[in-house]
Amino acid sequence: MVKAVLGDDTQLNLAEDRLFNSGIPTQVGLIIGKINSDLDRGFVFDLVPTPPNDAGEPACSISESVRDEKKKGLKGKSQMEMSLLVIDRDWVAEHARQVSRMLLGGMNVVGIYVWAVESSFKASSTILWQTVKGVAEAAPFYESGMDERLLIHISYSPTRWTCRNCIMGSSMTSTSLRPCDFKMGKLLASLPTFRCKYNFEMRLPIFLKDASNASTLRDIICNGISCHAKELKGAKAIVDGNLVFKDQQSTSNSEHEVELLLPFMKDGPSEVCSMEEIVGLVIFSGAIYSSAYLCPKEPISQVISDIKGDIISSLRSRLDIICDGAEGDVDSTVDSEDASNEIQSEKPAQLILHESRKRCSLSFPRRVLVPWLADVFICDYLQPSETFEEVKDHCKEMMSMVVPQDVSAILEVETGASPLTAKSFWDAIRGNSAPESHHSARKSDKGSTRVGAAKSKYSNLNIVTALAILLLSILIGLVIMMRP
Repeated sequence: MVKAVLGDDTQLNLAEDRLFNSGIPTQVGLIIGKINSDLDRGFVFDLVPTPPNDAGEPACSISESVRDEKKKGLKGKSQMEMSLLVIDRDWVAEHARQVSRMLLGGMNVVGIYVWAVESSFKASSTILWQTVKGVAEAAPFYESGMDERLLIHISYSPTRWTCRNCIMGSSMTSTSLRPCDFKMGKLLASLPTFRCKYNFEMRLPIFLKDASNASTLRDIICNGISCHAKELKGAKAIVDGNLVFKDQQSTSNSEHEVELLLPFMKDGPSEVCSMEEIVGLVIFSGAIYSSAYLCPKEPISQVISDIKGDIISSLRSRLDIICDGAEGDVDSTVDSEDASNEIQSEKPAQLILHESRKRCSLSFPRRVLVPWLADVFICDYLQPSETFEEVKDHCKEMMSMVVPQDVSAILEVETGASPLTAKSFWDAIRGNSAPESHHSARKSDKGSTRVGAAKSKYSNLNIVTALAILLLSILIGLVIMMRP
């Protein structure tokens, strides 16, 4: 349970000045940081205000005339002291969901902050807890059963900061909001950086109808990523050429290079099936550039876990981006070798693959790194048709940050987009690059039999030729030896 929270003094003082100078009565936003349950500590990197919703209305406001019925007869109380906070919880949760995609390993949306007068804050504990719960559900921590989030209150009457640990549960109780020690100090300037380039390849079977619950492109890839996450969890790590031990501490604030060593064939296939049930393959391969930051007193094993989580979260975020754009105009490209087999689908993520007999290929968004605070970066994802200008606009809207005008400051660490290809099973195992159309699994079986027979005849011919050459060589040798 979080008992102490350390916030970066530079960023939190800037946030306080911004709020005081704004003149607004209230504001809600996200806390970007980290919670370490082993250390019982929380870390706050920055506060990011939630932007106005699609209607241009602020995410948080103060009710105009809500008053406590028990205090109707009291005089001398101002309306502000009786008012409650009105928060667009769904909009704050959506903001958290999108921001969580932009955070690298070791960084999370760890809660919300509220700028409000003391009396309004105390009177609105229920809606505040519900908002924190919505954020926790929209931006969960990777493979963590942690049910804690932070709630920071910045009061201007009186002026002070307070922090509470929110215990998530089915409903709010008297112990759901617990005060915790809150301090400010140097944080961001002393975070060691760990970087990893991770190469991967997934070969995911496409089953006949009713042979598997996964039929759409999204379902198949989700299952594949989940299986890969289990494999990645057991990977060993090498940092700067040295194998990492569990309680090893970092002694340097410089950048470190990480290599992950996957266990060799540790787990079997996720589904046992017969050959007749498979009609195709989804082949997903590429390289992910991962990065993570180590907070004070954390062992190196923690940042390795953060990198593994960042890799899987990045894969899932890219899939979500494609699915989010499925209702719009998402580009789908095919190999130019056979233009007649092009699949025109406005919803490629919802494509029913076992019904398709055509080869298709599309590109996952590629990750780029954007300078954020101090030497810390955040990330964004570029679709093939997008530019850095769209990255700058997205960062400005979601993170309320000043993006460098020089686009060279944005690091394009993944130069090639990760290809995702769905094609015939028989094309895949033969290594045939030319797309073919198969009308049934039976027809594919016949095709493979003919190919096998042709290869067998070719092999027999090679054997006969080799034997003839050998016999001829022996005869020539005997003739030479018998000559005087």
